[in-house]
Amino acid sequence: MAELYGHIRRYAEAEPLFKRALVIREKTLGLEHPNLVTSLEAYALLLRDMGRPDEASMLESPARAIRAKRT
Repeated sequence: MAELYGHIRRYAEAEPLFKRALVIREKTLGLEHPNLVTSLEAYALLLRDMGRPDEASMLESPARAIRAKRT
């Protein structure tokens, strides 16, 4: 639902869902799991669409670090 809301620019509804998904994945998978990257990048994309690039960068950085550890 978060991605759908983001796609149709219902950002106020999308953001809490992205946050919740991220918290759930962090708790269940751990902070270095590759599937966490999906949530980080999706939420970062939403933040960029909302005009909040600094916050997006803060999510993209750990996503890159997780990917780097896998290669």
